[in-house]
Amino acid sequence: MASIQRTAVLTGATSDKGIGVSTARRYARDGWAIVILDLDGDASARVAGEIAAEFSVPAFGHAVDVTDEASVQAAAEAVAAEVAAGRLPVIGALANIAGITSPVPFLETNLALWNKVMAVNATGTYLVTKAFLPAMVDAGWGRIVNMSSVSAQRGGGVFGRTPYSSAKAAILGFTKSLAREIAPTGVTVNAVTPGAVDTNIRVGSTQEQEDAIVEGIPVGRTATPDEIAGVFAWLSSDDAAYLTGTTIDINGGSHIH
Repeated sequence: MASIQRTAVLTGATSDKGIGVSTARRYARDGWAIVILDLDGDASARVAGEIAAEFSVPAFGHAVDVTDEASVQAAAEAVAAEVAAGRLPVIGALANIAGITSPVPFLETNLALWNKVMAVNATGTYLVTKAFLPAMVDAGWGRIVNMSSVSAQRGGGVFGRTPYSSAKAAILGFTKSLAREIAPTGVTVNAVTPGAVDTNIRVGSTQEQEDAIVEGIPVGRTATPDEIAGVFAWLSSDDAAYLTGTTIDINGGSHIH
């Protein structure tokens, strides 16, 4: 394994069957130090410890509520203290993965649900990016990769409905605008739009719904979390230096445009 030069910060990376933990493991396999930020601080520390033991990389876990500015700032300060103490290398990548879905028909939604889905997906991406971007700008190198969804591109049709699709569409606009603004700093900003993935985000879906989802995917199956993780890792590599403001589709052909 190459010597460890930079740290990757990930949100929403504690679920055993999630894209986040798969992405954290992929970063570690590629030689990155890892920071796990999740609502459950104990789970964050546990996952960080497991990754450190498996891949022999520095790893740190901390609690964060991505919807709360004070919580995000506290997490960023804790990470900065680890870097200053030499326990972590400089921050090089941020993977904004934390998110929730909303399979509720529009006329059954309420403002509280709308605000919650927007807060976790869109506002969370804004707050965490704002907290960790300065360190990358100061270093003159960085990769921000934001989790959007095919639902933002095709208007739902997978599992999440209007609030989810709207929040994920907001992430695409955020990605493009920020990428253009900070391009001269050496920091790139890109988005990933997965289709259906074999995770536990679709808790409560019926077998009929799952069958219908697969029926609409030309390759005939859902993605694995590891396949999405590979895209995050590549967008964070030196090979992706000339990509910014772009959206990488990984949907098995369910949305071709």
